Amino acid sequence: MLSVLRGVRVLDLTRMVAGPYGAMLLADLGAEVIKIERPGGDEVRGMGPHFRGDLSVYFAAFHRSKRSMVLDLTRPEGRAVLLDLAAQSDVVIENFRVGVAERLGCDAVTLHARNPRLIVCGMTGLGRTGPDRMDSAFDLTLQARGGTMSITGEPERVPVRMGPPMGDLAGGMFGALAIAAALYERERSGRGHVIDLSLLDCQVALLGYAATFALNADQVLGPQGSAHAHAWPYQAFVASDGPLVIAVFTDRFWQGFCTALGDPAKGSDPRYATHAQRRAAQHALLAWIEPTLLSQTVAHWLALLRQEQVPCAAVQSVDQVFADPQVKARAMVAELAQPHGEALFAAGNPMKIDDSWEHERHGPVPGLGEHTREVLRQVCAYTEQDIDALVARGVLGDVAGSR
Repeated sequence: MLSVLRGVRVLDLTRMVAGPYGAMLLADLGAEVIKIERPGGDEVRGMGPHFRGDLSVYFAAFHRSKRSMVLDLTRPEGRAVLLDLAAQSDVVIENFRVGVAERLGCDAVTLHARNPRLIVCGMTGLGRTGPDRMDSAFDLTLQARGGTMSITGEPERVPVRMGPPMGDLAGGMFGALAIAAALYERERSGRGHVIDLSLLDCQVALLGYAATFALNADQVLGPQGSAHAHAWPYQAFVASDGPLVIAVFTDRFWQGFCTALGDPAKGSDPRYATHAQRRAAQHALLAWIEPTLLSQTVAHWLALLRQEQVPCAAVQSVDQVFADPQVKARAMVAELAQPHGEALFAAGNPMKIDDSWEHERHGPVPGLGEHTREVLRQVCAYTEQDIDALVARGVLGDVAGSR
């Protein structure tokens, strides 16, 4: 585990994917993350189809290196425990629907009254302001409403969502970035901050040049398949044994592309010098490119294209990705050593800081309520008698650490 956020304590009150993913990124950077779950636990704990014992592999994707405690925030005693924890913490992340945090007494105003230095990050589907702030949202609806789905897929086909759940993952990434920035500013000002993070806003931010085209040039992009709106050729092709992608993103790559495919004269032909010219001649050029690529293997073409320094890659399946020597060399296969079962493996941490990432170790996925007693003893200085009393009243739920 990296250590740049060592000493930062994060209370993770979130459920599902976006919030837990953002909190996990902070844990990867060395923060102590305490996942506070309602009695019965996060519903993703039971999400299939794959399990190791009774641990959901889906849940494991977003919860490594955390500690888990069970706390019933619908009870006044549970809210009092949360405030005690918040008094000793640096960050609170929650993804309640608008108005729920206030109803539970764990909103930013209440938390700051107890600890003015807290960074409170509230993640909602559509934000805490605006006419539709009460609407529910999931990854699919966010990609649709945020515009990313409209430019994903093949032309004249039904739109498709991006494969990874970017409606959720983008929220986690932007949330972790905002929290890190707020922590940095707090070092100078000494005051806490409130982050209003909308998952819809995050999707809009991902539109990039599609946004500036629509806002400034009256060009509304539609689905491009694997291709680019302007650069050409920049797309997937098929070789004799499978697909590959070739990215002639700037005109200077065109000469190398033609040389690799065995016709260097085309590279200097003035009729094909620019993207616009090549796109206009696309039909004729494809009549040469496609059968040429089909005549040899992916490996054959990658070798020639790389020799000419033309960006290219095989289209790898997910299992092939984790067998890729470069991916392995970058420690992007994370082993999560589970104390009571076989090891789990997950996508690693992409944030490489100094040299410590080469020896990075990730903590296990916590069992439900596994650390409840430990957290309350260490963070809040509760006695065993204090904890037993809360258990007897049902405030702490399951503290047995069952999976």
